[in-house]
Amino acid sequence: MSFLGGLDQASAIIASIALMLFGGYIFTRITSWLHLPAVTGYICCGILLGSFGLNLIPQKVIDGMGFMPDIAVAFVAFSTGQFFRIDALKKNGPKVILIAFLETFLASVCVFAALSFLGVSTPFKIVLSALAAATAPTSTMMTIRQTHAKGDFVDTLLQTVAIDEIFALIEFSVAITIALSLRGGHQLNMGEVFRPVVMNLLVLFIGAVFGGLLQLFMLNKSDGDNRLIICLATLISFCGICSVLGQSPLLGVMMMSTVYINLTNDDNLYKQMSYFSPPIMLLFFVRSGLSFDLGGLLHVSSAGELPLLLICGLYILFRAAGKYGGAWLGCRMTEKQPKVRNYLGLALFSQASVAISLGEIAARSMGGEIGLALSTVVMATSIIYEFIGPVTAKLALSLSGSISGKLEEIVPEVGQNMTSVEELIERIRIIRAVGEQDKKEVNEQEKVFTDAADEVISIQNMLRNARRKNR
Repeated sequence: MSFLGGLDQASAIIASIALMLFGGYIFTRITSWLHLPAVTGYICCGILLGSFGLNLIPQKVIDGMGFMPDIAVAFVAFSTGQFFRIDALKKNGPKVILIAFLETFLASVCVFAALSFLGVSTPFKIVLSALAAATAPTSTMMTIRQTHAKGDFVDTLLQTVAIDEIFALIEFSVAITIALSLRGGHQLNMGEVFRPVVMNLLVLFIGAVFGGLLQLFMLNKSDGDNRLIICLATLISFCGICSVLGQSPLLGVMMMSTVYINLTNDDNLYKQMSYFSPPIMLLFFVRSGLSFDLGGLLHVSSAGELPLLLICGLYILFRAAGKYGGAWLGCRMTEKQPKVRNYLGLALFSQASVAISLGEIAARSMGGEIGLALSTVVMATSIIYEFIGPVTAKLALSLSGSISGKLEEIVPEVGQNMTSVEELIERIRIIRAVGEQDKKEVNEQEKVFTDAADEVISIQNMLRNARRKNR
């Protein structure tokens, strides 16, 4: 029995959530010191609190949080949708779409081919190879912010990672349908293959409608204090509809977000959501760590005749090869410059949020030992990739020339007819001004988040004064 297992249900849930939040925060201090993404800390915290560590969280609490993957996917998708502005897609859309398609497709093909020679069961390798397509945007974007990288390489990378998720979801939807059909012993027909495509088109349409509705809900400026509530209600309602339809909300929420940002250009809502989402994502990743079967890595699963640890190693190697090869081929076909072509694939190795969320959904759908094996492999490889990914991404940014340590490249123009000393002083002044602007932007983001609370307090005070006058 776990440490909190003897408590009543309400007490166990409250104490478990408190432990998960505090534990996740403490581990992020450690990962920050090691220059690793926060996601790595959250997962490690879950492993420590779970049955393979201190065994502090009851299994009933872990089982009761089974809805977290869908909510986490929705938050990631909503945040990603803001990058799909029509003007940006018109500029580089076709080229980036081809690059994203090739790197996701070849990653899946390489993993599937590697597992096909090892006697791994067909449903397992179909789903696992589809999960290999996903790339984590979080650690990649964090690395870009930390290094202040910029240029064509960075623009191509961000757009590729965003579109990557669309192809990953389509692959996953088709793969899970085929795998469930094969596992059930049914004869596969073309209708079953195309059904998930039709369902995803339906989800896309519903997402577009919800994006329009969200824009209408936000029209009343007097409801500024309720913007976050409206957005969350719309988001969770859409997740509920997707759950009823048996579909992942990722693609639909991305469409909802895309429609909303193109109708409104309302960046402030995304800033508010970015301040609300960290506790949700923390609980999801810690919960994923709690579910991680660490001991299962050494055992032979019904998914095949190999230990899962060996499958993890092959998955990491061949997924990386597919990502790099697909990105290189895509850049070659779109005539990207050599620095982009040769190093883009190195920045696409990270795999966490979307892959773990879809892995949890796959485990829930497949069930049994195959479901557990899928969850274990995705979790283990995601942890390893979160150590490797930021390092290779920073290396790619450096080799591509997106990071510069020279003042004259960071601040190329400072004016004319200056001495070398005056140029140095001016460049330092500009860099300091940029730093102050970054601080100002952070303060503005915090202001966006706190404005709603200030408005609530103002309205409450007005209501109190009105009641007093009526008396």
